[in-house]
Amino acid sequence: MSRGHVPARGPVPVAPAASAVPGQPGGRAPGDRAPGDRVPSSHVPSDHVPGDRVPSGRDRYLDLLRSLALVRVVVYHLFGWAWLTILFPSMGVMFALAGSLMARSLKRPARDVVKGRVRRLLPPMWVFGAAALLLLFAGGWNVSDDPDHGGTWGLLSLVNYVFPVGAPPFPWHLGDAKGLLEDTWAVQAVGPLWYIRAYLWFVIASPLLLRAFRKLPWATLLAPLALTAVVGTGVVTIPGETGNAASDFAVYGSCWVLGFAHQEGVLAQVPRYLAVSASVLVMAFGLWWASGHLGPDGWDLNDIPLAQATWSFGFVVILLQYAPSWRELPGRLAKWDWLVTLSNNRAVTIYLWHNLLIMATVPIIDMAYDLPLLEDERWSAALDSTYMLWMTVLVWPLIGLMVVAVGWVEDLAARRKPRLWPTGPKRRPRGRRR
Repeated sequence: MSRGHVPARGPVPVAPAASAVPGQPGGRAPGDRAPGDRVPSSHVPSDHVPGDRVPSGRDRYLDLLRSLALVRVVVYHLFGWAWLTILFPSMGVMFALAGSLMARSLKRPARDVVKGRVRRLLPPMWVFGAAALLLLFAGGWNVSDDPDHGGTWGLLSLVNYVFPVGAPPFPWHLGDAKGLLEDTWAVQAVGPLWYIRAYLWFVIASPLLLRAFRKLPWATLLAPLALTAVVGTGVVTIPGETGNAASDFAVYGSCWVLGFAHQEGVLAQVPRYLAVSASVLVMAFGLWWASGHLGPDGWDLNDIPLAQATWSFGFVVILLQYAPSWRELPGRLAKWDWLVTLSNNRAVTIYLWHNLLIMATVPIIDMAYDLPLLEDERWSAALDSTYMLWMTVLVWPLIGLMVVAVGWVEDLAARRKPRLWPTGPKRRPRGRRR
């Protein structure tokens, strides 16, 4: 896997995009609420099916998990700390939460649900894809001459920037390695689109997966783990992007189906002690497997498919088994309600743009080296030593600016009134009537 960019001055490692979230009818899983419970529409998460009414009982615990997953993804791509993939397996969590919402939505006709999800997903991707292609072409990339994507097939593969059934093409090297950014900047910017491809296939497959889950719950839940043991360990090798897609589907398939199990109430039927004990064993197996198959970045589970699948699976089971039902964030968490609401309403925008914005911090910080003060070696060395700190400080306002600039596209895709900063419902001033 490629490493991240390096600025013109100062060592700034940046991690790559990650390979750089049945039972008895009517059963209620932990976190489900009574049918009469309501929440403000502003709390609808970003992957809520467009056109739907707000689902009764929006669970703020699940929304909080999605926000934490997004923050972890950004921090991982900033610092490249392998241990973060163990501390909090963000992608497994995000796929599980999306699977839960998908199962809830599939109480409506499947065709309408799939169309709504796809419609909700594509416009934000089109905006990002247009910007990415503009930068690639401006940088001198010609897909017809690219040795990895050349010819007619390379031109046809550009369609994946419109409808990502496969991986959108991008050059592995572009520009000058000694320039402001590494010549692998395109990999960092476009690489995260693997998640959009995987999400799309899960959405398309969900009606069939949910039907299979209701008939054979445990077989459907565990089948992706078995598939990962085949395609993720080298027992069977599928070349090219087809192999990458199959591996992603296998690695995170059980997490997606865990979302079904949570929503359908199946997970709640398993005694907690049994679910947690089994999960700990599965996670222990994942770490044991990782210890003997360390990748180029050591314990980074993104490079070890079977370890990623089993660790994420067990981790998500525990998160869902202990899921409280929060209509509102409790206690001290309540002050972060606006941020949880914002990140859930703009999850697609944040995920798509964060890596590009991380790289954008490099030329901004490098301009400081031209200041007269930085001619002093002591100040220049101080900036070198705090480079990552300044990147971390800068990336969040840049993400905020991008949320304002293009985040409203998510509202248009969801057929809602566009909002620049959707942090919650507007409060009416006291004493005034309308």
